[in-house]
Amino acid sequence: MAESASFTPAEERAVREAYAAQGSADCPRCAVRMRERSIGGGSFGLGYARKREWLLCPQCHRSVLFDLKRGTRN
Repeated sequence: MAESASFTPAEERAVREAYAAQGSADCPRCAVRMRERSIGGGSFGLGYARKREWLLCPQCHRSVLFDLKRGTRN
Protein backbone atom coordinates (compact mmCIF):
# COMPACT_ATOMS: atom_id res chain seq x y z
CA MET A 1 0.00 0.00 0.00
CA ALA A 2 1.27 3.48 -0.87
CA GLU A 3 2.15 5.92 1.86
CA SER A 4 -0.45 8.61 2.59
CA ALA A 5 0.12 12.03 1.05
CA SER A 6 -0.99 13.80 4.22
CA PHE A 7 -0.19 13.58 7.91
CA THR A 8 -2.35 11.51 10.24
CA PRO A 9 -4.30 13.45 12.89
CA ALA A 10 -1.79 12.25 15.51
CA GLU A 11 1.14 13.54 13.41
CA GLU A 12 -0.58 16.91 12.93
CA ARG A 13 -1.18 17.17 16.67
CA ALA A 14 2.50 16.37 17.38
CA VAL A 15 3.63 19.08 14.94
CA ARG A 16 1.29 21.67 16.52
CA GLU A 17 2.42 20.77 20.04
CA ALA A 18 6.11 20.94 19.08
CA TYR A 19 5.59 24.31 17.40
CA ALA A 20 3.74 25.67 20.44
CA ALA A 21 6.45 24.46 22.83
CA GLN A 22 9.60 25.22 20.81
CA GLY A 23 8.60 27.72 18.12
CA SER A 24 9.62 25.23 15.43
CA ALA A 25 8.80 21.67 14.44
CA ASP A 26 10.35 18.78 12.55
CA CYS A 27 8.46 16.69 10.02
CA PRO A 28 7.27 13.50 11.75
CA ARG A 29 7.94 11.49 8.56
CA CYS A 30 11.30 12.92 7.42
CA ALA A 31 12.73 14.44 10.62
CA VAL A 32 13.53 17.60 8.60
CA ARG A 33 12.89 21.08 10.03
CA MET A 34 9.60 22.37 8.65
CA ARG A 35 9.44 25.78 6.98
CA GLU A 36 7.08 28.36 8.43
CA ARG A 37 4.69 30.61 6.55
CA SER A 38 2.55 33.00 8.54
CA ILE A 39 -0.91 33.61 7.13
CA GLY A 40 -2.77 36.65 8.40
CA GLY A 41 -6.41 37.21 7.84
CA GLY A 42 -8.10 40.57 7.76
CA SER A 43 -11.43 40.79 9.47
CA PHE A 44 -13.01 42.95 6.73
CA GLY A 45 -15.39 44.37 9.33
CA LEU A 46 -16.45 40.97 10.65
CA GLY A 47 -15.07 41.57 14.14
CA TYR A 48 -12.43 38.87 14.09
CA ALA A 49 -9.11 38.15 12.47
CA ARG A 50 -7.22 34.88 12.45
CA LYS A 51 -3.49 34.42 12.57
CA ARG A 52 -2.54 31.11 11.08
CA GLU A 53 0.71 29.27 10.69
CA TRP A 54 1.45 26.99 7.76
CA LEU A 55 4.31 24.55 8.32
CA LEU A 56 5.67 22.85 5.20
CA CYS A 57 8.18 20.03 4.91
CA PRO A 58 10.78 20.87 2.23
CA GLN A 59 11.51 17.20 1.63
CA CYS A 60 8.18 15.33 1.46
CA HIS A 61 6.03 18.45 0.82
CA ARG A 62 3.44 17.58 3.47
CA SER A 63 2.06 20.48 5.46
CA VAL A 64 0.08 21.46 8.54
CA LEU A 65 -2.08 24.57 8.76
CA PHE A 66 -3.42 25.75 12.11
CA ASP A 67 -4.79 28.71 13.99
CA LEU A 68 -2.11 30.00 16.38
CA LYS A 69 -4.48 31.25 19.06
CA ARG A 70 -6.62 28.11 19.16
CA GLY A 71 -3.94 25.58 18.19
CA THR A 72 -6.36 23.86 15.81
CA ARG A 73 -6.90 23.53 12.08
CA ASN A 74 -10.26 25.33 12.16
